[in-house]
Amino acid sequence: MKTQVASSIRAHARPCRRGRRLAAAAVGALVLLIASFSKTNAAAPGKKTAAELWALQPVIRPEVPTGFPNAANPIDAFVGAQYRRLGLQPVGPASKSALLRRVTLDLTGLPPTLAEQADFLKDEAPDAYEKVVDRLLASEQHAARYARHWLDVLRYADADDQMVAAPGIYLWRDWVIRALNEDVPYDEFVRAQLTGYRSRARTQISATGFRFRTEPRPDDLFALGFLARGAVGREGKDDRELAITAVETVSTAFMGLTVGCAKCHDHMYDPIAQKDFYAMKALFDPLISRKVLLGTPEELFQIGKAQGEAARRKAALEGPINALAAPYKEKLYQDRLAMLPPEVRAIMVKPEQERSVAEQKIADDYYPIVRIDTDKLAEVMPPDVKAKFKELQKQLDAIGPAAGRRGGGGVPAFWTVELDKDRLRETTYILTSGDPERPELKHPVAPGWPLAPEKLDFREGRLETFSDWLTAPENPLFARVAVNRLWQWHFGEGLLKSVSDFGALGGTPSNPALLDWLASEFVRRGFSMKAMHRLMVTSETYKLASTAPAELLAANTARDPANQCLWRFRLQRLAAEPIWDSLLTLAGTLDLTVGGPSMDLGGGNDARPKAGGGARNGAGGTGKPKNRRAVYITRGYSTSREVMPAFLTAFDVDDGRAPCPLRTQTVTAPQSLFLMNSPEVDDAAKKFAARLEQAAAGDLSAAVVLGYRLALARPPSPQEAAVGREFLAGEAGRLPQFAWLLLNLDEFLYVR
Repeated sequence: MKTQVASSIRAHARPCRRGRRLAAAAVGALVLLIASFSKTNAAAPGKKTAAELWALQPVIRPEVPTGFPNAANPIDAFVGAQYRRLGLQPVGPASKSALLRRVTLDLTGLPPTLAEQADFLKDEAPDAYEKVVDRLLASEQHAARYARHWLDVLRYADADDQMVAAPGIYLWRDWVIRALNEDVPYDEFVRAQLTGYRSRARTQISATGFRFRTEPRPDDLFALGFLARGAVGREGKDDRELAITAVETVSTAFMGLTVGCAKCHDHMYDPIAQKDFYAMKALFDPLISRKVLLGTPEELFQIGKAQGEAARRKAALEGPINALAAPYKEKLYQDRLAMLPPEVRAIMVKPEQERSVAEQKIADDYYPIVRIDTDKLAEVMPPDVKAKFKELQKQLDAIGPAAGRRGGGGVPAFWTVELDKDRLRETTYILTSGDPERPELKHPVAPGWPLAPEKLDFREGRLETFSDWLTAPENPLFARVAVNRLWQWHFGEGLLKSVSDFGALGGTPSNPALLDWLASEFVRRGFSMKAMHRLMVTSETYKLASTAPAELLAANTARDPANQCLWRFRLQRLAAEPIWDSLLTLAGTLDLTVGGPSMDLGGGNDARPKAGGGARNGAGGTGKPKNRRAVYITRGYSTSREVMPAFLTAFDVDDGRAPCPLRTQTVTAPQSLFLMNSPEVDDAAKKFAARLEQAAAGDLSAAVVLGYRLALARPPSPQEAAVGREFLAGEAGRLPQFAWLLLNLDEFLYVR
């Protein structure tokens, strides 16, 4: 609970139109107060030692339970042992059509094609299903789907008002997709994002005995976008929060520990002291952000020339625009100044060069309140002035980005991190309530991390030493946390529900033996994520039906009401991305191109691509956005505009300001309204209907069957087919409404 409260407070403490960012001290006090309340009122466990936490004990590979001759997959033997212990009877297997739709949407986020359905249904070979799984895992679309899972955990965002790395951040996303596509071992996947090196061998020795640093893979530069994401300043000038963000994200994502709870005080439940947080912060303190220009010299010369011309054209327009807007802007500015406290107002009217450092920080905090946006400015103008202003603004916008604008003004760039030698010599101190500006000079801390060995050898580097410890096969947390995430993504819930908190408040796994066997198997298979995906989805447990006869349902529910033992498959609602991808697939317009800048669909109620719409706030753009997979839709946060399309927020997509280990699965009115009334669904239904009409060649009965097979990956029942024919009433003009009905069925939205 404490971690969730802290994350929520931090996420909502950003600058906004209504006020300043909540001070770090206030955040700490609130978290402490709420945590204390939960401790006294929710029967929370007392503080645990390392010896008392099950997750910190070595992973000892358990024996596979015996007595299950039909359990060719060890997963089924471990699950079967729980069935036997609790007297549970599993439901039967899912139908072939339901299983194909389930595994295809699971592994690729896309519905199965007609050809894939036909091939699987007619394949009677014993390994027919395994061949399907192998094909899906080999598809580059698998990586596009599972990258989205990891990017939620790792706090990916395209746009954020305070994020330095926004220009080119999509290259980190593309690196994750490529790494998953190539099945980069999980330990290398993590090390590359922490150090830029996949291998533990980072130095080599020459024939003369000279030891030198090995060059990392060039493409692994983009893996460091993970750390650059946390920087809020430019080139080392003001990116002190990078280290704090890194500790919080790394500890939850890869260690399964809420180290961030020790920022302001010792962890109340886990063996993590406040000094452990700052020792881990010291690992990242020497890092600064750095911009890398991408492209050949000739390309950069041409971009520079274009920027110069754009700047000259803009300057010719900006003068008249500023002169026209000046009196209205000044009035709005004065009105907003009048709302501020007197002491703040005095700072805001003082020239910037005369402000102290503390005063400048206050001015920066209040800037979102007094900033005058173009739309607000136009609202107070007389009609004739507004018309002239908008015409000039339209001409200005048509020119494109000017030189010097954030993102490099068209120069392809990527923000990475590098070690600063001056910072490496600095001492890290405990911070009062987590405030970087209030170090406790009497409490210095040495680099380290919670549960670290007593003697640390940092000869190769702080992060290198930490990453080697973290990814070591003998680390009990590393493999356990990872396989638990994979299990959650396939089965809807982790063997340990709190997938990012393996501490005292995280509880215990529903099947501890299975979790440890999977962790040991992950290590044995060389940390291959694809191998673990295959192992999990080829289990008989994964293939179970989601429905059960009434008598069996009642008997099993009495013994295992939460279905923790998985005697049936959990019904799961599709996430936002597979919904978007499925709509465009049925419309026949989905672009499956892998990689490239994000497409900015704009926020609010209109989620359609804007003609010629490049990205704003450094999100990256594609000129005219194509109908690409939803993993490439710009997401993030801004105080000046809605970044997230309405359908993403309606279907529970977070904006990336905090790690998201598990998306909520709400059922709300906006979701139904999107499927019923949105232009996107209306357009998809019309194009889907056109496909049906063309393929059925005038045979409306065939169109009904085809519609069910495409939308739900199964033929209609006789009753459904009859209702469909009756609805169409022999009129092909009613096919768009029929297609719309299919898109609004619960079965389209859920995986069973």
